Amino acid sequence: MRIGVPIMMGQMSFIVMGLADTLMVGHYGTNELAAAGFVNNIVALLIVGGMGFSYGLTPVVGALLGEGREHDIAGKLRNGLFACSGIGLLMTLLAGLLLLVLPWFGLPQELLPLIRPYLFLLLLSLLPMMAFNAYKQFSDGIQDTSMPMWIMLIANILNIFGNWLLIFGHWGLPEMGLLGAGLATLLSRLLQLVLMAGVFHLTKHYRFYRDDFHKTRITKADQRELHRMGWPVALQLGMETASFSFSAIYVGWLGATALAAHQIMITISQLFFMLYYGLSAAVAVQVSYYRGSGEVEQTRKVAAAGLHLCWFIALLEGLPLFLLRDKVGLLFTGNAEVVCLVAMVTIPFLLFQIGDALQCTYANSLRGMARVKPMIWIAFVAYIVISLPLGYIFGFICGWGLVGVWMAFPFGLTSAGLLYYKEFRR
Repeated sequence: MRIGVPIMMGQMSFIVMGLADTLMVGHYGTNELAAAGFVNNIVALLIVGGMGFSYGLTPVVGALLGEGREHDIAGKLRNGLFACSGIGLLMTLLAGLLLLVLPWFGLPQELLPLIRPYLFLLLLSLLPMMAFNAYKQFSDGIQDTSMPMWIMLIANILNIFGNWLLIFGHWGLPEMGLLGAGLATLLSRLLQLVLMAGVFHLTKHYRFYRDDFHKTRITKADQRELHRMGWPVALQLGMETASFSFSAIYVGWLGATALAAHQIMITISQLFFMLYYGLSAAVAVQVSYYRGSGEVEQTRKVAAAGLHLCWFIALLEGLPLFLLRDKVGLLFTGNAEVVCLVAMVTIPFLLFQIGDALQCTYANSLRGMARVKPMIWIAFVAYIVISLPLGYIFGFICGWGLVGVWMAFPFGLTSAGLLYYKEFRR
């Protein structure tokens, strides 16, 4: 809990950024909410994949800490910054192709003028976000999880305030609508990078590591290690997110109302997921530390404790959501159809919370053990082979619509959790 709660708070601030965008944009207009829903689902695939790549730095740093090799850690950070920034630039350039092929997605034509500029601004924010992730994963790896949390909270406050100013045009600024939300997000991500880099390079907080940082250099060996650790985690998280993000294409076929409801539930789902993942990231930190110190039996106890805490969080969150499912949609929009759809989708959403907590815990346990390659095939089977086809079958062949698309997620997430658990025990 000491390690995990600050990570959870930081992750929550990341989600609150999206929640604030959804709430404010939803009250600005239904078309804007639908456009934000489509873009956020696509960009989430890139963001989570990029975060997954940066997560490869944490077990490397944690194991060095457990081995007592603190002076080698700063070199991993320098190489991590180089690798993460390169991935961020690559994602930005490749994802820019989406701007050219948007008409191919079969979206309502009235959404395209809203989607293009918003997508462009979010793509510009990927590079600073990835550089920040490198600093954050280094800090998490040395078990100093509080500093990134405070910086993410500050950036989140700026985002919410920026939304208020730019979406609605307060204090004499132009009313920019959805474009204002994208600009506020870009500025907040730039701020969190500047603050984190400033704390590391200019203050006493990380002086021990900063002295070593200036003596190190980028090496092929470190780059190979980080890419070997990072890509499997990126692919695993990317495929998991793809099962949600590509489902937005299914939902787009159902119309703007379904897409708006889908975006609301995705935002709620991300809140739950990031809480699980915050605690599970603490599991990865502790597992990597005990792996480095040779106390392998402790890794099993850490994983079990993390799972129990995640299930407890699922109960605390899920019960009030179930009881208030008819009211939740009203927080985001006054559209009665959207509110009704949100209430219906809440049921399959709650069904997959046990499996989601299971897969978060044991995926991170495998990450802490540096056993990341099996995560690729497990994610492919669970999310691509099982979840995506079932979403189409339930949603369109069975005719269940948006609820059917969401009914596929319990099957995919629970399958992943059981397979990760089996691999970790093995």
